[in-house]
Amino acid sequence: MALNPNFRGRNPNFRREVQQEHRTNRMIRVPEVRLVGEGIEPGVYPTDKALALAEAQGLDLVEISPNATPPVCKVIDYKKFLYEKKRKEKEMKANAKQSEVKEIRFTPSTDDHDFDFKAKHAEKFIKEGDKVKAYVQFKGRAIMFKDRGELLLLKFAERLSEFAVLESMPKMEGKRMLVIFAPKAKKPKTEKEK
Repeated sequence: MALNPNFRGRNPNFRREVQQEHRTNRMIRVPEVRLVGEGIEPGVYPTDKALALAEAQGLDLVEISPNATPPVCKVIDYKKFLYEKKRKEKEMKANAKQSEVKEIRFTPSTDDHDFDFKAKHAEKFIKEGDKVKAYVQFKGRAIMFKDRGELLLLKFAERLSEFAVLESMPKMEGKRMLVIFAPKAKKPKTEKEK
């Protein structure tokens, strides 16, 4: 059986080239770069001079913005730069809360006590940053009371208007009439409120 000469599966001498996210040092092959970094006068330098400045400090020349004219390079320790970047991305991911959609169910004959109880739960969900999907479930002949369901959902929307915005007016989906509420965008505090 003849082996394919391009097969690289088990060749111990084959080394795959690791692709870097940014071009560094001698990988940068443009005539001049815009240079930034600590202890360096920002400006446009020939690439060889920028590389010499980086080597004199024992650091790397890293291409930060390759699409600019000329490309922007920074004199930094590349491994430290990658570490900081990954740490910031991880921190941002941890701080980004995943919004959930919480459901609240009513019937056309929901009484005032149940209504208040469910409204308090909806307020809590919205304050936590979740969306709330409220619906009226119609069973059997209760479908004749669509107007009651709509009035109930509009009353619910009025109750939550301080904390949430109504994404759409009540609509029917099968035997359910539903609305979705999203938390209001937080306004930045003024100087007086701080």
